Amino acid sequence: MDQDEEGGTDAHFQNKSIRSFLWTGLTVKVEDRRTKQQKAILSNVDGMVTEGELMAVMGPSGSGKSTLLQVLSQRRRFPTVSADGLLYLNGVAADATEFRRMSAYVEQEDALIGSLTVRETLNFAARLSTPAASKAERLRRVAALLAAFGLSDVADDLIGTTIKKGVSGGQKRRVSVAAQLVTGPRILFLDEPTSGLDSAAAFEVISFLRLVAERYRLIVIASIHQPATSTFMMCNKLLLLCQGHIAYSGPPDAIARHFRASDLSIPDMMNPAEFALDFVNTDFARSRDEAERQVGQVTSSWYISEQKRITDGEMSDELARSSMGVEVDVDPAPISTPSMLSVVATLAHRSFVKSYRDVVVYGIRVVMYLGLALLMGTVWLRLDPNQSNIPAFVSAIFFGGAFMSFMAVAYIPAFLEDYATFREERANGLYGPCPFLLANFLVGVPYLFCITLVFSLAEYWLSNFRPAAGGFFTWVMWLFLDLIAAESLVVLVTSAFPIFVVALAGTAFVNGLWMCVGGSLRPVDGLNPFWRYAFHYIDYQSYVFQGMMHNEFDRRTYSCQLLPGDQCQCSYDTVLKDQCMIRGDAIPASYGLGHEPAAHAVPVMIAIIAAYRILAWLVLDRRRA
Repeated sequence: MDQDEEGGTDAHFQNKSIRSFLWTGLTVKVEDRRTKQQKAILSNVDGMVTEGELMAVMGPSGSGKSTLLQVLSQRRRFPTVSADGLLYLNGVAADATEFRRMSAYVEQEDALIGSLTVRETLNFAARLSTPAASKAERLRRVAALLAAFGLSDVADDLIGTTIKKGVSGGQKRRVSVAAQLVTGPRILFLDEPTSGLDSAAAFEVISFLRLVAERYRLIVIASIHQPATSTFMMCNKLLLLCQGHIAYSGPPDAIARHFRASDLSIPDMMNPAEFALDFVNTDFARSRDEAERQVGQVTSSWYISEQKRITDGEMSDELARSSMGVEVDVDPAPISTPSMLSVVATLAHRSFVKSYRDVVVYGIRVVMYLGLALLMGTVWLRLDPNQSNIPAFVSAIFFGGAFMSFMAVAYIPAFLEDYATFREERANGLYGPCPFLLANFLVGVPYLFCITLVFSLAEYWLSNFRPAAGGFFTWVMWLFLDLIAAESLVVLVTSAFPIFVVALAGTAFVNGLWMCVGGSLRPVDGLNPFWRYAFHYIDYQSYVFQGMMHNEFDRRTYSCQLLPGDQCQCSYDTVLKDQCMIRGDAIPASYGLGHEPAAHAVPVMIAIIAAYRILAWLVLDRRRA
């Protein structure tokens, strides 16, 4: 049935080219960091799934389930991993590039943007994956998926953020699968799609996976941990692993017969999946020898079993079928590649929707910086331009720039959410790091300008900095560049270390370093050669401090202190000393900033911002999925 009641078409999702997917002799080894020896994660694993089938990959923790999925999906992530074995589509050796183009991988954790609705999530996925389709066609495909996955009633509900609750956990998993299915894959891999769900939600997810496999004739392979009996029996095939070896491969309802043949009967009223997992779990063996004996018993029972003979026969028949030239065309429908401009526009649109809906992205930062501006403006309230207030002006300049830069760490959670989505979409071949970072930059710039303007309108005039329009807008320019550089630093560090605590600590450390060598806490001339030449000249905060100091002091004078008897005491010796005044440009000079204007620093700031973004691109480009 290619046409649903709403007029949407699901022909795009139908698999009409891939009849079978099988693998033989799959062995995966990784180098042990301690012993420097090769350690086998998977050993001689075979398997086959045909169109319309759902295979469950089961086994205790550390049995190799996730590794098997990553190797089968051609998404190996570690260069130290070596894999041997053969993969076949319709009995023909699979090409890695073509295979990745016709398959999709759903991560264990939902890589969804919480501030989007279910419909928007699928619509953006469709825009990224099917650029040649018209808007009407994309909407029809999204409507067909919403109906097929039972999501029509929650189509306009948010996925859910840390502040606002959204759809349920089971519905999120269905959205994750649907977002990958909209790309039109023929083979779908899922890493523990029931993780974190209760038994009812897990059954719901597996039921929909089987429905999707049957309806669209897809090949679905999912790792599952500790399923309920009803969930277990929903699968067409089971691949049970024990320390990287096959313990069973075949229909779930035949596993009881297999264990009986091995003199291990499953007790009545016991979940077969639970019994099987307990049987192959060697984690609680009393000794290494006992664990090895248990693994040996499991694997030997499989190799002499009737079920293995049946499975091997099915695989041999499929390979023989292809050798006779029967239905070996595995080339899927041609896929159009979106242009860079199209991808950037789609990602920017999605990021913009997220940015104004999710207060965590920029809303909280606007309030935070406004509160900081009012705090600073009332602490440094209406400073008179006299000698005693010069240190206060300097400290206000330093604190404003440094604290605004430091608090850019508040952007880390929002970027981590974007990074998780990018990682999954990139793994499925939708786009690379360049459009991702470019869209991120374009969306962030106007918000950072608004933050700068809100902060400056309150703090600049309350503290009585140089009362001139030129002075105000120059102040805004420096703080704006400061915030862009700070957010670019966050993007770089978080791209390199995409773990919240590590990214937070790394960004805080770098900002602390920039504060120390920026020339505000200690004059530039006082820094030892290492800190000065290694870090000071690449410190964006130093250029912000320099520019704001010149902006405030170069065009302003300050009154000296009057002593009894109308004597004048000036702490800075300038040409205005006879007038009991201080010429302001002497103050930046005392910090080693010189008398020249700081306009030359603007190109340097732009170069630093560009360097941070380019380095982030290099990091993401090197970290291939």
